[in-house]
Amino acid sequence: MKVSVVICTYAMERYDVFSECVDSVLEQTYDPLEIVIVVDGNDTVFDRVTDEYGAHDDIVLHCNGENQGISYSRTRGAELATGEVVAFIDDDAVAEPDWIEELARVYEETDAIAVGGHAKPDWVTEKPEFFPEEFYWLVGCDERGMGEHMEELRNTYGSNISYRRDVFLNVGGYDENTGRKGDRHIQAHEAPVCIRMANAYGKGVIYNTDAVVNHKLFDYRGDFRWLVFRSFWQGYSKRIMDLLLPEAAGDKNDYLKQLMLEFVPSRLRELGREPTAPKGKQLATIFVFTAAVGFGYLYGLLHSADELVGADGT
Repeated sequence: MKVSVVICTYAMERYDVFSECVDSVLEQTYDPLEIVIVVDGNDTVFDRVTDEYGAHDDIVLHCNGENQGISYSRTRGAELATGEVVAFIDDDAVAEPDWIEELARVYEETDAIAVGGHAKPDWVTEKPEFFPEEFYWLVGCDERGMGEHMEELRNTYGSNISYRRDVFLNVGGYDENTGRKGDRHIQAHEAPVCIRMANAYGKGVIYNTDAVVNHKLFDYRGDFRWLVFRSFWQGYSKRIMDLLLPEAAGDKNDYLKQLMLEFVPSRLRELGREPTAPKGKQLATIFVFTAAVGFGYLYGLLHSADELVGADGT
């Protein structure tokens, strides 16, 4: 079974990190493997990618004519791919050598149509003591309570997810109304395509925690103000997803219930037994981030329809 790994990039300032990602995929233990690199409308980056990777027979290169955003780029990569399975990794993540082998094993042993793995936080700087594990999803890493090994989930994250290529393309790939594009900070990237997939095929994403990528977290991802900003846009993005897929509108309530009825009480008990400054800061941060998500959602109630109109040009 051939696997195609799609890597999208766009900025020269993160080229060294991107090349580390590509090299980690080139060093995978699995074969046959293809790499599809999509440069999102940056000719300077594409020229360097061509110079460094153009000679590889198992690497396909493509440059969008203009900046189209991550959703368009990833779907375009899947269209260019020739593998039975298409896997995605962020350009600031580094895969463990057996990453693809672990993803492929699940396809070979089961009738899975999508398989995700563990997006492990790799702090390039010191982890902020206020940052709670319950909100690792803000930075594209697996949060506390994400799921159990080999459990079927709605979706895993874009730095570590794969699909049977025909299934992915049959449901339309990633929705261009979601995902980062320029100054647009809409998230909810994987959820819509996985919900459409579940509706069409009756299956979710198998979560194989042995398939590991290390997602680099740079200084700015530990900045409190940036994380509050990110929380706000996550809430806004949830409103976008409600408009795109109204049947999924209740999914966010499940996480909120787990957060408030399980994790917060657990943290309160821990704080009572062992009061420390980091524990107190993390508990307070949970409430701040949750409030920011809520404000983002409320903002979306007023403005998200205009965002969708602007995105599709109608």
